[in-house]
Amino acid sequence: MAIRPIDFVKQTPPFNRLNHAELEDVEQSLREAKYSWEARILERDGPVSQYLYLIRHGSVRLERGERVAQVLEEGELFGYPSLLSGNPPSADAVANQDSVIYLISDVVFKQLLNNQAFAEYFMRGLSSRFRNIAKAEGRPAGDTLISPVGTLVRRSLIAVEPDTTIAEAARVMRDAGVSCLIVSSQPPGILTDRDLRNRVLAAGRNGGTLVKDVMTQPAKSVPAETPLISALLYMFEHRVHHLPVTESDRIIGLVTPTDLLRHQAQSPLFLLKRLEHLKDEPESLAGYAPKIVGTVETLYENGLDPAQIGRVVSNLNDTLAKRLLQLAEVKCGPPPTPYAWLVFGSEGRMEQMLLTDQDNALVYQDDTPDAKAYFDQFTAFMLDRLVQAGFPPCPGGYMAINWHYPLARWVEMFRSWLERPEPRAILEAAIFFDFRVVYGKLDMAPIEQLILRAKDHPIFLAHLARTSLQFQPPLGFFGRIRQKNGLVDLKKGGIAPIVGIARVYGLTAGSHCRSSLERIEAAVEARSLSQEGANNLVDTYRLLQRLRLRAQLTSLSENRQPDNNIHLDSLSSLDRKYLKEAFASVREIQQTIEVRFNTGMLG
Repeated sequence: MAIRPIDFVKQTPPFNRLNHAELEDVEQSLREAKYSWEARILERDGPVSQYLYLIRHGSVRLERGERVAQVLEEGELFGYPSLLSGNPPSADAVANQDSVIYLISDVVFKQLLNNQAFAEYFMRGLSSRFRNIAKAEGRPAGDTLISPVGTLVRRSLIAVEPDTTIAEAARVMRDAGVSCLIVSSQPPGILTDRDLRNRVLAAGRNGGTLVKDVMTQPAKSVPAETPLISALLYMFEHRVHHLPVTESDRIIGLVTPTDLLRHQAQSPLFLLKRLEHLKDEPESLAGYAPKIVGTVETLYENGLDPAQIGRVVSNLNDTLAKRLLQLAEVKCGPPPTPYAWLVFGSEGRMEQMLLTDQDNALVYQDDTPDAKAYFDQFTAFMLDRLVQAGFPPCPGGYMAINWHYPLARWVEMFRSWLERPEPRAILEAAIFFDFRVVYGKLDMAPIEQLILRAKDHPIFLAHLARTSLQFQPPLGFFGRIRQKNGLVDLKKGGIAPIVGIARVYGLTAGSHCRSSLERIEAAVEARSLSQEGANNLVDTYRLLQRLRLRAQLTSLSENRQPDNNIHLDSLSSLDRKYLKEAFASVREIQQTIEVRFNTGMLG
């Protein structure tokens, strides 16, 4: 006899912690879905999950890009990180084989979270999920958004017995300078200053009332490994202002919303929420650059790789640009024709960390006098607001105020770069091949298709390869690092050459990727670059970015303008050794580039 769906569910943790009424709610909302092999169930950065998914038969893999973060099998759950946070899924969920999955509605799931034992299971699982995803991305699990809430426990734990009088409990709170007490009951309870106001004074009770008669029991708590963001959401959803933190079911301390928000004040999440509601006010815009610096410092101190920091900052910059573009449409009126706002250079590659000068452009569909006049005003608004936000004008003029043309003209420019390449034009246009659409309804497929065909234009690729040779690593006789006034330019000496090398290899591979690291990976997959060569490039790039960011943050802490230089004497002997090897690696790959793309034929 086949087992009923609800019988399978109630035998599966944490549903085995539910009471009869709660299981009836689950049974009423339960539905069965079948997914064939490779079916995409949830999409990374797609719609927020509407269900809690329980695998009955088969398996599901969670993917971040090309990396598999985790494979889930029968009896395992997914979809809840998105349900808990209200954010899009952070990973793709793909059927690893033909699978039968039970779906439980988000409404019922959120009701079940009132059951503390049930809720704690998901808090622990969420922390584990984030750690697996972080591991799959090759970054530490110390990211501020997912750091364990236990790291914030600073407050002394003050406890009283259940038979303590309210008068004595109030004196303990006053003398200890705390606003709540843990009650040593089974299970533990909590007594807060709000309880004293609402359940004692407002209810007309006297000081002889016992704590056990007015406390909250059991105290709502979360495990120490719960991610910070989940702890904050838990407090909001359950309307609690003092959150006990547990280890092995033992309360080890308390955190408050103030603790969490203070920690998150420099986090991407906190800043993201503010940007979404940004107003067109100089003081609001002027605060953006310092907040980015604070965010980068926090992420760096928490061990994030510079490549990951770059993606976070680029997403924040995108959010700012989208909001400013919305305000521009309010100021200038509805656009007369669809457009696309582009960013390129380091922002297009999602490699910008601290704010640098603007690299943007605008493409619009219909070539009419009204469109030209509209976008003249529109891009002037954007230039002004971006400057206020801390993005200096581009010295070379690569900004939308100068570069806003109809789509047909952009297509012709890209076609001419590919089919009729000229050295100076390619040198100036190289960064346009890093473009990324931030906002707008215009379809950029005509240009994307041209870029994908770049691999069929060897003369263009040879010119592009030569741009990656423009700067050379500062190595002198016997491989010694050359200095200028004790300084070494990390961008010219290594970062810019690697970016150029990755660009030409990515285009040769016919890749859609924009980031340097993804282009290098695409080149390996296309067999146009060896794995050993790719590893050398990636390791070198990461080292140079780390050294540059560290030096830039040091400059900011000393009230100096950050740049691309590093004092060689500031490095440890080991870092100097690594830097020397990194420059030698760049020189070697540049020599390979010369031969691989036959740049000598260009004269």
